[in-house]
Amino acid sequence: MKTNLSSQIKLENIPSKYYAPVGELEIAALTREEKTYTRIFETPVEGSEYLARHIVERIEKSVAEHGKCVIALGAGRSTHSVYAALIEMYKQGKVSFENVVVFNLNEFFPLIPDGPSTFERLKQVLLNHIDIKTENVHTFNPAVTKDDMYEYCREYNAKIEAEGGLDLTICEIGPMGALGFNEPGSLSTSTCRLILLSGEVRQSLAKDYGVDDFPTSAITLGVGDIMKSSRVMSMAWGENRSKVVAQAIEGPVTDAVPASFLQLHNHARIALDLSAAEALTRLSKPWKVTSCEWTDKLIRRAIVWLSQSISKPILKLTDKDYKENGLGELVALYGSAYNVNIKVFNELQHTITGWPGGKPNADDTYRPERATPYPKRVIVFSPHPDDDVISMGGTLKRLVDQHHDVHVAYETSGNIAVGDEDMMRYFMMFDKIAPEFGFDTDCYKKLSKELTEFVANKKAGEVDLPEIREIKTMIRQAEATIACNFIGVKPDHIHFLRLPFYETGTIKKGELSERDINIVKKLIEDVKPHQIFVAGDLADPHGTHRVCTDAVLAAIYELRHETWMQECRVWMYRGAWAEWEIDHIEMAVPISPEELRFKRNSILKHQSQMENAPFLGDDDRLFWQRAEERNRATAKLYQNLGLASYEAMEAFVEYKPIK
Repeated sequence: MKTNLSSQIKLENIPSKYYAPVGELEIAALTREEKTYTRIFETPVEGSEYLARHIVERIEKSVAEHGKCVIALGAGRSTHSVYAALIEMYKQGKVSFENVVVFNLNEFFPLIPDGPSTFERLKQVLLNHIDIKTENVHTFNPAVTKDDMYEYCREYNAKIEAEGGLDLTICEIGPMGALGFNEPGSLSTSTCRLILLSGEVRQSLAKDYGVDDFPTSAITLGVGDIMKSSRVMSMAWGENRSKVVAQAIEGPVTDAVPASFLQLHNHARIALDLSAAEALTRLSKPWKVTSCEWTDKLIRRAIVWLSQSISKPILKLTDKDYKENGLGELVALYGSAYNVNIKVFNELQHTITGWPGGKPNADDTYRPERATPYPKRVIVFSPHPDDDVISMGGTLKRLVDQHHDVHVAYETSGNIAVGDEDMMRYFMMFDKIAPEFGFDTDCYKKLSKELTEFVANKKAGEVDLPEIREIKTMIRQAEATIACNFIGVKPDHIHFLRLPFYETGTIKKGELSERDINIVKKLIEDVKPHQIFVAGDLADPHGTHRVCTDAVLAAIYELRHETWMQECRVWMYRGAWAEWEIDHIEMAVPISPEELRFKRNSILKHQSQMENAPFLGDDDRLFWQRAEERNRATAKLYQNLGLASYEAMEAFVEYKPIK
């Protein structure tokens, strides 16, 4: 059973010469935009093993020189695979930690009994599995008070100095480019101190640690403390860190991106996987640093970049424009700028279609979808009970109106995203009308009283009662059903899968299992679709989208030998957080002003997810606002490139199933 196929999605094959160059000259050329020593690997596992080997070398060298190695350890999610690699090397007898002294890089404040703790996390992922001496492990005293904090932090720094200073610091590049809990605004000279955690970081940590609420502050070693370390090894995995990674490595040194201070460290080393590195120049714009292996997608990306850089539509780009912006190689290959322009213009033009299910009785040579069969059986998989309309509401309406047999499958209940106020609104209404309609039974009264009292006395992080979770599920299902009815999806084509991995009652979810995959697999087998639409939000800050995508891709993989599955096309959409880059878009569905208003009204059917939804994130816009602005931005991009002007567009990329 394959449960991590989303990690193997490659929108294009990146030549290894860009991320693993051979020879000093090629390395120097490719990395000339990078101001910190950086290595890129295909997977986090390879990157973690690389860092682990260098950590072991540093331990051995420090122990040989002065009898011990003093390390500051971060506990961020990206460090865990590095620690797993270290544990494996320890088990193989390749390293001993007997002479290692550890200082915890940061800790939450105040520490809540049985609450989240970076030190407890460090013990779970590393310290409990190696031969480190208890007396050599130092962390922050949970009993320290705010009044004593300044002096305590000075003492923590003094302990490090007494050990001879840090030989090594291990930490991830965090959200917004943080180092430890040194968020934007942290000075390069900052030392150990108490800091406030931003709302975005607290939300990310709450998901990571599986709690609903989180401390508002933390103690952290400062940027200055990290910079004093003889060596710094940092890492980042996944595309959700790619933009800030590029800022940290290629941008100016600034306290707005604390990780950028590593540019000033003589012995800092950063490891990235391909996804986290995708915004670096050598991967995103390789023509600026080397001769390219030109593919259709890379050519498209280069010409779109050129068009945007000099604010010219594609068909107006000239030979001079190409040569002045490092793309003269394309002119040489194709004979003229015009030949490249028309090639890319036609490719983009052919992505646009008002028939997402394929246009019947039409020449489909240059259309994204096949004309036959018509009508098609279609399954739209939606991670939560509103992602379908947020991400592809216009396309969903088109598929229904064009008479395709459309099924919508909601993979999770989404009950954790229903606020207590929204649920109690229904109970207040029921309490009023129960006597009128004769269901004010003793059983109902008892349930109403119990749930009302529970909500009134509910503690932060407390798991809802099963009855409450069920009622919240019903609310999400009712809203999704109303939205589907509004669009025109047949009632018996609405499927609530309620995948078990989600049903923990807490932010932290279970692992994807065979039970989940079998539920998805059965629906696909029952429908035998010609088209599947699946979430491609791999940068989803809550993680549920990725797990849901893995469930669908795993089911597709297990059914790959079925004849009907081999004829099925799988399209990936993105939701409220990001859109596909234009060089990857393979189908763009135009949306008229009327259709965009219809889409907004579809989203508004999900009333529990409006202002009171707990997972709107750091973005203050509501989901319908995010969706509209994203769809309008895609249409505007096409227009600026010289193509037709539309009100909005929804974009899709085809998933190529692994054989």
